[in-house]
Amino acid sequence: MLDHFNIQVDNPVSVLTQEMSKLFLQTKNEGDKYKFFMKATQLEQMKEDYSFIGKTKKNTRLQIEQGEERLEELKQLYLEKKETFKSIAFVNDMQNRLKDLKHQMAWAVVSEMEKEVELLKEGVRAEEGNTELLQKVEEYQEKVNEAEKKYKAIQDKLITVSEEAQALHPQCISLKAEVQAKGKEVKEAEIVYNRSKMELKRLEKDREQLHKRIEELKSCANEVSEPEKLERQRRIAYLREQLKAFHDEEIMIGQQLVQFQQAISKCREDHSRLRRESSEVQQALDAQQKQLRDLKDSKTNALKRFGPYVPAFLEAVEVAHKQGQFRKKPVGPLGALIHPKDPELILAIECCLKSLLQAFCCDNYSDERTLQSLASKYYPRGHRPQIIVQKFQNKIYDTSQRAVHHPEFPTVLTALEIENPVVANCLIDMRSIETVLLIKDSRRAREVMQCNRPPRNCREAFTADGDQVFERRYYSSSFVRPKFLSQDVEAEISHLNKEIENKRAQLTASQQRLHSIENEIRQNEDHLYGHRRTQKQLQAKIRTANAEIADLENVEEHQSVNIHCLQDEAEENKGRMESVKQDMQLQSRKMEELKNNLQAAEKKLEEVKEKIHQVDEVAGPIKAELSQAESEVENSKRRLQHYEDKQREHVACINKHKDLLVSKEKELEEKTAKARQIFSEPIRVSRTVKSLDAEMNRLREKINLENSHHGNKEEIIQQFQYAKERYEDASNKVKNLRRFIAALDEVMAERLKVYRQFLRSLSMRCKLHFEHLLRVRGFSGHIMFDHKNETLSITVQPREEEKAARSDLRSLSGGERSFSTVCFILSLWNISESPFRCMDEFDVYMDMVNRRIAIDMILERADFQPYRQFILFTPLSMSSLPTSPLIHILRMPDPPRDQSALTFQNRNDGDEDQ
Repeated sequence: MLDHFNIQVDNPVSVLTQEMSKLFLQTKNEGDKYKFFMKATQLEQMKEDYSFIGKTKKNTRLQIEQGEERLEELKQLYLEKKETFKSIAFVNDMQNRLKDLKHQMAWAVVSEMEKEVELLKEGVRAEEGNTELLQKVEEYQEKVNEAEKKYKAIQDKLITVSEEAQALHPQCISLKAEVQAKGKEVKEAEIVYNRSKMELKRLEKDREQLHKRIEELKSCANEVSEPEKLERQRRIAYLREQLKAFHDEEIMIGQQLVQFQQAISKCREDHSRLRRESSEVQQALDAQQKQLRDLKDSKTNALKRFGPYVPAFLEAVEVAHKQGQFRKKPVGPLGALIHPKDPELILAIECCLKSLLQAFCCDNYSDERTLQSLASKYYPRGHRPQIIVQKFQNKIYDTSQRAVHHPEFPTVLTALEIENPVVANCLIDMRSIETVLLIKDSRRAREVMQCNRPPRNCREAFTADGDQVFERRYYSSSFVRPKFLSQDVEAEISHLNKEIENKRAQLTASQQRLHSIENEIRQNEDHLYGHRRTQKQLQAKIRTANAEIADLENVEEHQSVNIHCLQDEAEENKGRMESVKQDMQLQSRKMEELKNNLQAAEKKLEEVKEKIHQVDEVAGPIKAELSQAESEVENSKRRLQHYEDKQREHVACINKHKDLLVSKEKELEEKTAKARQIFSEPIRVSRTVKSLDAEMNRLREKINLENSHHGNKEEIIQQFQYAKERYEDASNKVKNLRRFIAALDEVMAERLKVYRQFLRSLSMRCKLHFEHLLRVRGFSGHIMFDHKNETLSITVQPREEEKAARSDLRSLSGGERSFSTVCFILSLWNISESPFRCMDEFDVYMDMVNRRIAIDMILERADFQPYRQFILFTPLSMSSLPTSPLIHILRMPDPPRDQSALTFQNRNDGDEDQ
């Protein structure tokens, strides 16, 4: 009943006596307060249960360990008895079995030999029926023929286009010269025409002035003395001569101005060209200086030849490999792993391998992606190395069938010392270095490759200067010195220093030439400006002379002789004007004709330039197409050679298997004859010879052992049954205990987690309720829980000591301490479960204010919990309580002296207890 109704008789929260409350308030030990809290919330019982379960689990584990040790002993005993039991029961069976195994052994040998022969036959048939390699050979032979036809057609097309372009270049040069000559003739004709035009303008002005002067002389009535007339005529003649000299000087200065302008234009063109050349020289100088720095760095670390970032990148690859990011460590740069045998062929080898010297090789695509990610961190953008994916092998390819064998010249493969087979195989696959000859002399290379048929399997050759020689083509190298493989670094540095000095001298000379051209341009501009000033001064003098002539001619002359002279002069001027006009018409027609010729020549030149441009546009894609076709031819030939080698290997393998099949068939006949001697009828056996032999040896040993150690059969059977029962019983017990411990561990882990959550929840609820109840009275305080050290501390600050520090319960007055106790008990009520609450003399030490507040708080709590019963004992009056059907007050009268028993009288008989 107590468990069903959750009645906790010894729980101080359900039944709190005055003595228990006093002990609780007067205790100094915070651990005792914590135990009070644990007991009031029944957490103490839970903790003890968990502790008991833990001890039980520990004891159970010890029992399991002991049981496992005992179980192993029982198992050994059981197995020994079992073997003894089997040995006495099956000795005869083992002997019969041994005889059968001998028969099976004889025919098992034959069966295995037949299977081996059949597998060989099937293998030979399968290999003979496999025509895939033959089809591949035919397929790539067709591809080689098609690629060669395509290459030949493109080459012929390119030759035709190149011949057309070469034929147009002389015509273009001659047309340029013709255009320049005709342009010069047009300019000369324009100068002559402009002179005649200026002369005509001058004559027209003279005609007007003469006409005006004649009219003035005719109308003038004043007489002029003869000396004055003569003086005027002499002055006019002098001025006219001077004016003619001015005109001639002006024409000459105009021609000089044109020459100075042409000279300035030419100097500016030369200046622009020299600046471009200086910029190119400066770029080459910068590149050579960077190469010199790399060479100097490579004296301490040869890997820096392949780039200043290569050593750090290789260290990162090594670290990644140690961390297991690569399945197989990548190899590279390939140029650092090869060594030329002949220093004179280093440039040829570099021109052949090119970017492969800086490439890396990976075993698989996963390693390739990892290496790409690392390279992006160390290599600048646009300079990342080529990464080749190829299965790593520990053996260099056999190139004896497809390599070039020349008695005088080596191939790239034989000219290199390569220790790593992966590097050699990679260069063979990517560049076919076994088919490239190295010939030092270019003339000898042309003889070998072009004058006669190239050596067998030879695709191309390289000279010591790096020139590339094909059967029908020859390409000059743009490289002068090796960059990566040079063995004499000091010599390379010295040579590079000389080249840098030459470049600097060339750059200095270009700068000096630029300076001199700039000075020449400034001088010509100064001369141009000076001649323009002189031209303006001449024009001013011409205007002044014309004005003075006009003034002199305006003087009145009445002599008819002067008028006749002027008239004669006017007629002469008119004749000159007609002559000039005729000359101008001739010069204009000539100039128009020259301009038309110039335009025609320029048009022809533009047409030729356009044709050359069109030919170049056509030749560019043809060259790219030719290069692609050449690559296709080489790839197809390499593939064809590969499949031809595979086909030859395939045929050799078939012949080898056939020879092996003949010898196996003879051996099979011998084995079959021996098997018939042992057992005449053939036996179908599914087991192997090895397993049968092992079983026969085991049976012989057992039979011998049983024959020598044969005991009491009944006793052996009885001991076997007893050992089996003990072993199975102990095994079941150990298994059940293991399952129980596993289930208990899982349940206890979950329960302990819930227990800790429950403990924190109850602690927080108790603390919040306690602080809330203290604030009803104007008090403040708090409860501090330390679950790790299992301590509980309570501090309370009364209202009249607001500025004082918080105090322990023992420093409070009796009423305050009782009130604080009530608040704590009410807090515990809120977090504990019980059908009734009982408190004894809770208000003895309270003053009336604290007592009233405490009773109101208890009644309020009881009103919120109508399904629980609250029992309060007090010696003080309860008349202040309100009348309510939920409140039942029992008063105890003073007992008489002779009374031996107590009686109770109800105040409200109809009320029910709460």
